[in-house]
Amino acid sequence: MTQTTGRFFDDIARLVTDAAGMAQGARREVETIVRAQMERVLRSMDVVSREEFEAVREMAIAARDENERLAERLAALEAKLDASASAQGE
Repeated sequence: MTQTTGRFFDDIARLVTDAAGMAQGARREVETIVRAQMERVLRSMDVVSREEFEAVREMAIAARDENERLAERLAALEAKLDASASAQGE
């Protein structure tokens, strides 16, 4: 009886191990399918990639910095022009 019981449990353990391996394989397959579907949906939505977003973000930061520098330069030139006009008007 001990031999039969041990073999029965060995068979059950092997069956559970095989089932777990199949479940893991199925999970990987489902993940691959879902990932492919999500990529297709994102492409159809015309969503930008992270790299494209970061590149445009850097361009916007540079443009904002340049705009601030130009605004300061314009303010300085206007102040100089106002000072010159005031000096001539006296």
